[in-house]
Amino acid sequence: MSGRGKSSGKKAMSRSTKAGLQFPVGRIARFLKAGKYSTRVGAGAPVYLAAVLEYLAAEVLELAGNASRDNKKTRIVPRHIQLAVRNDEELSRLLGQVTIANGGVLPNIHSILLPKKTGGNGKSAGKAGSPE
Repeated sequence: MSGRGKSSGKKAMSRSTKAGLQFPVGRIARFLKAGKYSTRVGAGAPVYLAAVLEYLAAEVLELAGNASRDNKKTRIVPRHIQLAVRNDEELSRLLGQVTIANGGVLPNIHSILLPKKTGGNGKSAGKAGSPE
């Protein structure tokens, strides 16, 4: 009897566990095959894609968690994801055409609309009707 098959005594190990990932390598492989992106899918492709997706998710979650902590909240809401993505240059470029529902916009007031700064000693310079 050869060493192949289920009865070889070894415990089954998922491809995600082998790769040290949290994202499902098997499910991504299934989606790649069912999506008809190509006729064949290599063994390394779903592992690499799962790793990339996991990295992006971890990056967004870390930044969104920081944004929620800055707003003194314990739960990440879409607003925190929006703030995280738009304040990060690379993520903002990646998700430039993406609309996040209930995300709002970045707080931004144009400098022209802000009130004028007055002089240092309280007297306003160039006041109409002042003696010269």
